[in-house]
Amino acid sequence: MRVLVTGGAGFIGSHVVQELAARGHEPVVFDLRQDEGADVRDEKAVREALAGVDAVSHQAAKVGLGTGFGDAPDYVSHNDLGTAVLLSAMADAGVRRLVLAGSMVVYGEGRYTCAHHGVVRPGPRAVAELAAGRFEPLCPVCGAELAPGLVGEDAPTDPRNVYATTKLAQEHLAAAWARATDGTAVSLRYHNVYGPRMPRDTPYAGVAALFRSALARGETPRVFEDGLQRRDFVHVRDVAAANATALEDAAAPGALAVYNTGSGDPHTVGEMAGAIADAYGGPRPVVTGEYRLGDVRHVTADSSRLRATLGWRARVGFTEGMREFAGEVAAG
Repeated sequence: MRVLVTGGAGFIGSHVVQELAARGHEPVVFDLRQDEGADVRDEKAVREALAGVDAVSHQAAKVGLGTGFGDAPDYVSHNDLGTAVLLSAMADAGVRRLVLAGSMVVYGEGRYTCAHHGVVRPGPRAVAELAAGRFEPLCPVCGAELAPGLVGEDAPTDPRNVYATTKLAQEHLAAAWARATDGTAVSLRYHNVYGPRMPRDTPYAGVAALFRSALARGETPRVFEDGLQRRDFVHVRDVAAANATALEDAAAPGALAVYNTGSGDPHTVGEMAGAIADAYGGPRPVVTGEYRLGDVRHVTADSSRLRATLGWRARVGFTEGMREFAGEVAAG
């Protein structure tokens, strides 16, 4: 297949390009980082790039929580307007296969169980509770402690920041495009992706990159809250393989298929910071008690649907992956 990879020079996109080429496909890179600055919001440029293309891997996006609500217009422009321009051009060009870089942030908080009321959905955490160091959400019915579990694709969506809202809107646009064109659309809801080529020293970078950058500067990594918030850290090469597998799959047309894309091996943010520090040989992380509004407490993936349907599974283990990730800076 000839596959247009938007964001193909970026962190995840560059690995998707590499994986596609290794499988004998012909990836075509479309990215703002290129010399000529290809912008997915540029209708003319997108239409030209789609010439002769069989499928699209849509990785281009503005990512992370950003620096405040003032980022909202930029997020909506890059993520939602950009996706709409791309899908419109695909409809006109007759390109009927799409894999979208989705995100676990569309769920908001993960899955919680109350001993008295079963599965419940706690609301957004209150500023007063966070400021007092009470980070765990409580049962919205009785106020009891909750047990976090794995969230599946059929869980209700509840985006709690601007970035999350734009990622859910991308999925709705992709679903509408699939219905209108009888196209094949897949959203891979990435969990916390890390690995080589991850951006450094930017407020839009993932927490793993921020920890690694601190170590490279000789500083102590600062872990927010109490460090016990749970995430699913998945290696970028595994995510790239999931993209290639989804592109090759003969999925049913006319609807959006959604798959969680995680390692299936949850760890706390504190454990992740410690693993990077140990591998780098730097100072141990410090837990600060700080917090960010819009962050959620626990969200970890049930990726069994992706494994069962497409035969994909994560292959890079947590310790191995963090050692490689830390070594990328140490070697540089």
